[in-house]
Amino acid sequence: MHTARKALPAIDPGRCTGCGWCVAVCAPHVLSLQVQGESGWGPKRSTLHDADGCTGCALCALRCPFDAIRMVRVSKPKAGA
Repeated sequence: MHTARKALPAIDPGRCTGCGWCVAVCAPHVLSLQVQGESGWGPKRSTLHDADGCTGCALCALRCPFDAIRMVRVSKPKAGA
């Protein structure tokens, strides 16, 4: 049985430098470096591209040297929803 995650990473693009350390430690490979904005060029920032695949382990937040990732609690769906 799959254990439900309790939190997801929230990435602060103002603090993220695109170093890639979080991507490197992400075992389920749900983080990636993406160019931000519509232009298609510029600095890359970390992005959670597969929230459903995230285990909530928080290794990304622990590894980030710039304190750009915090874990945000996932609210449980209400009964009957």
